[in-house]
Amino acid sequence: MMDCIARVSRKPWSLPFTAEPEEVAALRRIMRLHLELWGLHGVVDAAQLCVSELVSNVIKHVGTGTPATLVVSMSGTRVRIEVHDADPRALPVLLDAVPDDESGRGMALVSATTDRWGVQLRADQKVTWCELPTELSCAEGHSGGARVNRVEALLSNYGCEPDRLWPAGVGAVAVVEEAAIDVIVDVLHWLRGHGRDSDEALDRAQIRFEAELE
Repeated sequence: MMDCIARVSRKPWSLPFTAEPEEVAALRRIMRLHLELWGLHGVVDAAQLCVSELVSNVIKHVGTGTPATLVVSMSGTRVRIEVHDADPRALPVLLDAVPDDESGRGMALVSATTDRWGVQLRADQKVTWCELPTELSCAEGHSGGARVNRVEALLSNYGCEPDRLWPAGVGAVAVVEEAAIDVIVDVLHWLRGHGRDSDEALDRAQIRFEAELE
């Protein structure tokens, strides 16, 4: 489990859309962007699958062109994905689909991928939701562990406060990235100034980084 020394603000967001097949790819891209901004790279694929299935379910059972809304938030340490539509009668059903079935597998995939899912019925709409587990130990924690926390403190010495910049969007991420590059360049200068081979140090760091990702 990851600690919560450095915090990342993950505010809920929503996006109205029209339930059309061509909208699915755009919603998947938006989901990836937001989860990467939140530092939750490990759940991107599962979240994109859930978005595809929940939206496809609206298209198939409520109808193409249905006005709907995608809502994403944190539920404790889980990522919560909701799709709202205006038809409380067309309920998703978990079927025991076999591998050769061409339909009926959507909610089975969602069920297999998530910690839990369900449907909330309201007077004029329904909300189909699911929640994905993460490696976080708290909702505002980092997914990178102690190494990421150390870098957060280091970047603040370069006039950059990542916990304030991350929620601001792609431009803010570029600011943080430039500060991180400055740190790397300064370390390489330090190594060279002490008679060390900076290229060799980079190679060793890359090997260690890739090994820790496995």
